[in-house]
Amino acid sequence: MTKKILVLLLTATLLNSPAFAAKKDKKKGEKPSPEAVPTIGFFKPTQKITTGSVTIGKKRIDYEAVAGTLVVHPKGYDDVLPPTGSKALKDETKNPQAEASIFYVAYFKKGEKPNARPITFLYNGGPGSSSVWLHMGAFGPKRVVTLDDTHTPAAPYSLIDNRYSLLDVSDLVFIDAPGTGFSRIAGKDAAKAFWGVDQDAHAFAEFIKQFLSKYGRWNSPKYLFGESYGTTRSAVLVDELENDEAIDFNGVILLSQILNFDLSIDGPESNPSVDLPYELALPTYAATAWFHHKIPNQPKSLDALIKEVEKFSMTEYAQALTRGLTLSSKEKDAIAGQLHNYTGLPVSYIKKANLRIDGGEFEKNLEDAEGMTTGRLDTRFSGPTLDPLSKEASYDPQSAAISSAYVSVFNDYVRKTLQYGKNKIFKPEIDIPHWDFTHNGNPNTTNVMPDLADAMKQNPNLKILLNAGYFDLATPFYEGVYEMRHLQIPRKLFSNIAFHFYQSGHMVYAHEPSLKDLHQTVADFIRKTDNLKP
Repeated sequence: MTKKILVLLLTATLLNSPAFAAKKDKKKGEKPSPEAVPTIGFFKPTQKITTGSVTIGKKRIDYEAVAGTLVVHPKGYDDVLPPTGSKALKDETKNPQAEASIFYVAYFKKGEKPNARPITFLYNGGPGSSSVWLHMGAFGPKRVVTLDDTHTPAAPYSLIDNRYSLLDVSDLVFIDAPGTGFSRIAGKDAAKAFWGVDQDAHAFAEFIKQFLSKYGRWNSPKYLFGESYGTTRSAVLVDELENDEAIDFNGVILLSQILNFDLSIDGPESNPSVDLPYELALPTYAATAWFHHKIPNQPKSLDALIKEVEKFSMTEYAQALTRGLTLSSKEKDAIAGQLHNYTGLPVSYIKKANLRIDGGEFEKNLEDAEGMTTGRLDTRFSGPTLDPLSKEASYDPQSAAISSAYVSVFNDYVRKTLQYGKNKIFKPEIDIPHWDFTHNGNPNTTNVMPDLADAMKQNPNLKILLNAGYFDLATPFYEGVYEMRHLQIPRKLFSNIAFHFYQSGHMVYAHEPSLKDLHQTVADFIRKTDNLKP
């Protein structure tokens, strides 16, 4: 083919393209053709690329960092616009369908083939939390330095290379939930469309599909990593991705798990006759009392104490609570005495509480004599009690101790290093008072154990890793163990679940020795399950 013919063909193609037609129509003052009508919406994808390096295990890793957004829509969204000039199009123009601009930061190791490199999607919980905590505290290539179990002094804070980043085994994608961080929602009934158990999981599924396409990662080994409510999300999300989208994952990594909200130690008195939350929280109470030296005849071994309390929780304590009003005064005194030995709380207080002490009450009363409140997210932390006459804790000392460091450092890092966020407000956490906990049409207390069980049965090769801190009262570690033991799966699939525990709290990584252990545990899990040849 001669160059002249080739030029003529290319010119003809250009003249007939929608983009050229739109420009031509505009110059003549004519209406653009239907093909040139822009998509109606509030957001457009964004992207900012930078580079960096980090040393992990004495090995330097060069990476590309992408900070950007992808636009997702609720279930039932139709991307075909109504006919030009129709009333439906005018209505849609006036009040567009809901959509979300999902912010993410992705880190890709340079020089790797996508199919030979795992990719892990990470997110925190809330609901209403951005991923700043996992990003800047756990696995990003940079991390903020905070004090171990006391309040971190005000700025300037320290940002250091993270030698425990997971970039040694996987590319990483930190995702901000709709409305958090730099993510935004807009459109018709946007809050209703994205703020709920099922709506949220669908938005994340849509994001992941788009991401796999945009970056050519469909054939990469894939992992989900969720913390706190992020574990709830992971159970629903992996089930939807497998069964609705035909996307199998290699593994699901859970940190500080809660799948059944009936087991929460936050306010179980509103659900009388359900005593499991008290039983499952007791080992954490004991670990906390041990840490603060509140246990009479303090044992040396925390692990031995925990095993002893786990047994007591599921036997004598459970049986006593089951008896309810038929429990004799003598039997009640005996149980109260044993609870005192494990928690350090006064026997008189334990009896007044009818042997049932919820998380907020424990946090308020453990160190009450010193005028201190014990942490919720991490019970190693303590802070001055705000109201000495209150029934329960009114704030979380750990959150107060470290949040400023995380938020301040990330705002500085994302703008100066990742070159993203100019003239934008970063929302580390948002208040969602009307989160829709309805799941699969069931308006009762959320329980996503069936979702995780279904995903494991549909994909018998799916591996699960549960990580939990002994000093976590937001999602007590033994609660997660109990949930896993009661999944509706064949017994042989239980071997697909691995457990690892840490002498830390909800944010396991806030304790550097635990962060080191967490990195090694998760890295080994990925290496064993990525299906890549050595």
